[in-house]
Formats: sequence, C-alpha cells, structure tokens
Amino acid sequence: MNAPQPFQTMLLSSLVKVFADEVPNHESYHSATALVGETFSFQVAYTSDTLLKNIDVEIKSSLPDLICIRSVGLVPSEMPCFKNHDDDVLRTTPGLYPDPLYTLDQQSISSIPGQWRSLWVTITLDESMSTGLRSIQVLFQSSEGQILGESDVFELTVIPATLPPQQLIHTEWFHVDCLATKYGVEVFSEAHWALIECYADTMVKHGMNMILTPLFTPPLDTAIGGVRPTVQLISVTKAGDRYEFGFDLLTRWVSMCRRLGFKYFEFSHLFTQWGAKCAPKIMVTIQGEDQQLFGWDTDASSAEYHRFLDQFLPCLDQYLKEQGIDQQSWFHISDEPGEEHLESYRAASEIIHKHLSSYPIMDALSELKLYEQGLVKRPIPANTHIEPFLEHQVPDLWTYYCCAQGEQVSNRFFNMPSARNRMIGFQLYKFGLQGFLHWGYNFWYSQYSLNQQLDPYHTTDAEHAFPSGDAYLVYPGEEGPIESIRLEVLYEGLQDLRALELLEQKIGKKATIAIMEEGLSTALTFSVYPRDHGTWLLEARERINQAIASYSI
Repeated sequence: MNAPQPFQTMLLSSLVKVFADEVPNHESYHSATALVGETFSFQVAYTSDTLLKNIDVEIKSSLPDLICIRSVGLVPSEMPCFKNHDDDVLRTTPGLYPDPLYTLDQQSISSIPGQWRSLWVTITLDESMSTGLRSIQVLFQSSEGQILGESDVFELTVIPATLPPQQLIHTEWFHVDCLATKYGVEVFSEAHWALIECYADTMVKHGMNMILTPLFTPPLDTAIGGVRPTVQLISVTKAGDRYEFGFDLLTRWVSMCRRLGFKYFEFSHLFTQWGAKCAPKIMVTIQGEDQQLFGWDTDASSAEYHRFLDQFLPCLDQYLKEQGIDQQSWFHISDEPGEEHLESYRAASEIIHKHLSSYPIMDALSELKLYEQGLVKRPIPANTHIEPFLEHQVPDLWTYYCCAQGEQVSNRFFNMPSARNRMIGFQLYKFGLQGFLHWGYNFWYSQYSLNQQLDPYHTTDAEHAFPSGDAYLVYPGEEGPIESIRLEVLYEGLQDLRALELLEQKIGKKATIAIMEEGLSTALTFSVYPRDHGTWLLEARERINQAIASYSI
C-alpha cells in the first residue's frame, strides 16, 4: 500500500472544473500546441494532507513575462439549473463551484486537507513570440522558502502561424448602471468612466468587438413600472414642440471604444422588452429642470414619442455619419418579441425603419414568422430555435443563448462542463454565423432589477431567477473586473473559430469541416456534439493545428 503523499499536483486542461470536494477524474494534460497570437491556458490542480497557508508560487520557464498565474476561486450556487435539464452537467446540487480567477496578490494560496484547488496558468503568445517547444513548470513553496511540491513539466509547442483577426461580431451586454451601483460612484463621473474603460478593455481582450451603447437607459430586465439607474448618453432639452440633442457624452464613449479596439456599436433598444409596448426611460430638460418625460407610462404608439423619434433619429443619423461610424452602427427595437406582440412590434418597426432603413436592425427573435414578415432585418434566434432559420437560409445569421437554453445546446452555467461552453466556436464556424450575442456581461442585479444591491460573489443566480453563470462573466474587483473561467473558456472557443478560418484559407471549408469532424458518427449541429467533457474538442483542435502547421512550413 502506497503511503499518502504530503503534497500532490496534477496538470489539467482548461476544460476541467476542479471541485474542492472531488478528486479530478481526468487524465493528466502534459502537452499541447498553439498559434502565435493565441491566449493559451491550462491548470495545475493541487492538494495536501496538511493545512498549508500563504503558499508562494514560482514559474520555471523561458517565458516568464508571457505567463500569468491565477487562483481559481469558489463561489456558491443555490440554483445551478432549472428542473428541466439534460444529463450533460457536472452536478445539480447547490454548493461551491469553481469560477472567479484571482491574481495571486488578490487571494493567497492555501491547501486544505482533503480538498482540491487549482491554479489557472495563462500564456499570451503575442507577435514577439518565437515558435517551437516551450516548457513550463510550477513550483509551490512555503513563505519561508521550503519547497512543498512541483508540477510536472507542461510542454507547449508554438506553431509558426498567426491566428487571424476575429471576423465574428460578438457582443455581451454591458450594464454600466451595475458598475455605478456596485462601486458607489456617480453615473458618468470620472470614477465611473475609469471603471467603464477598465471593464470594456477586458471585453475587447476576450473577443467582444461590439458594445451595447446606452443612448438612453436600456429597457432591459426591468419590472413593468420599475426603473434602473439613469445611464443616458444623449442629453435632451425640450422647448415647445422642439427637442434639442447633445452628443458630448456619446462622443466620449465612441472615442474610448475606438481607442480600446471596438469595431461595432449596438445602440440600446428604442422600445421596452417583450413586445415593444412602451417607450424606454428618457430624461429631458424642460425649463431648466430634468424630468422623466418617457417611460412605462408612455405607450409606444403615442404621438409625443413618435414626434420625439422623428426629431431624434435624423439627428443621430447625421451624427453617426459625421463620426464615420454609420457603417459600424446597429440598432434594436425590442428584445425577444413573440408572435403575440405582432401588432405593437410592427408599429415600432415601422417608425424605426422610417428613419434607419439603411442600418442593420437586429433583435433576439426565435419565431421565424416575424422575420418572414419583414419586421426584423437581422433576427437573432436562440441556439435552441436556430434550425428553421438555417433551413430558411437566413443571410448574415446570428445566434444567442440565455437561461432558457439548458437542454442539448451550448451554454455556460456553473454546473455545465467547460467543453459545452467552448463548443460554440466550432458550431459558429460550421454554420457560418455572422454574430453571437449574450445578455449578461455584468448583470449584478436581481431579476427585473428589483434588488440592485446584490453581492455577485454571494448571490450568483439573480435571486433564484437564472441558473448560476447566466447573468455575468466578470465579478467586481477593487479596481476592475475579476475574470472567470467561463470568460476564458468562451474566448478559447472564439480562438478555435479563428483557427478554423485560418485553415479554411489554406484548404477550403469542406476539407476543414472534414478534419474538424473526424471521428464523429454524426455530423456536428447546435444540439448534437460530443459529450465527453472535452476530450474530442481538444483532439479536434490539435488536428486543426497540425493541419495548419503542415501548410505553414
């Protein structure tokens, strides 16, 4: 019988979720390939038979300046999933789930007897990176310098080919009011702008190239009659029947986003969610006093709101052209309309198309009939409802998922395997989708924004509304975002997409899909894909990399 080891480590891929109460049931992960320009991650899991605190970590590698090590933290989930779910989940019980990624100066490293923890090792292979084999090893030592243990050596081979720029349009809705509330700063104060820029920068670095821009306070996840904090980039003054508009804050927003690297602007919805029945919250200065002129008590078809839009939208159109961003600007009418909202949505669509017919207008829409009637130029069906749109050959198609997509399709709840998160990249590539949307980059309120003082480290399900992992990808840190393993894995999926596009440039799409789907008994769809928690996915990516390498020599 082998004696227990005082300190154990295990190399794991980024697709393994290490639970504190469970020995990782995965093969060790010792080597991989990556492309120049890629961000590559793996994990070092560890445990010990004694309590060890304030552990120091040292990197042994020729790439120390390109390596970041973070500690995978644990957060509670009271509601990991809805009652209706499939079997492709890790667990369904409430408890502690691995998710936030803390830098080593944010959370000290401890090893607790009988529990497993992990370190997240990220290598940023920038353009200065030389190709070839690189080794990485992680050493654990006490604060006194005593070596507690060391990982096996991980070998990363950098292929002499560069990941191409991302073509997919990707937006995760950015809730700037949540920043102001959580950090206790005034909306659009200098402190707020600093936070906005910090969080937006993290978005760009993870493949989000479109940003939700609050012309007026977005009418999203707000109870009927309820309000969210005012985050309005357009100043409005009314005198008689005339409106005047100020664009100074929007100009600052646009300038910041361009500097950070955003390519597209999606402007907040001009009608309320779930049917376009009312106007959004809009603050207007009248005789020197700010007041809410439009909102839940404003019928979407009201003459006054139409008069407002008839004056505002032409001014906005002119502004976008003057700024040179009219070709990168997208608009929304109302989020998630159904067939029962046909009359109100049609009326809203007509007033928007009257002024913005030259712009792409998109909405989350899972009923093909509304598209066929010409009410939405760019429908965004959920990945559970996308098949009819694919069969109809809708051009420039997008998709999305949210809390309702818990069966058979890709998603990123806490309790789902990370491979289920990353699989979206392969699916987006195969079906040639133009864009991907999700509603929750940093929604830290409860459902309908009724409770705006939640602690996202404690309440991860919007007060039993959405499965944990649906409402946000980042946590509030002291000075900026704390990233999550779900954010990193989603970005890995977008890198898979770019690698596939690179291979397609060399051998064509049909041959690329053949390599990607090698070994599958059934072709990949949005609901049919391997459920082996990542083995096939990692092997497929290696096949893609090797094929790229063979054409890059």
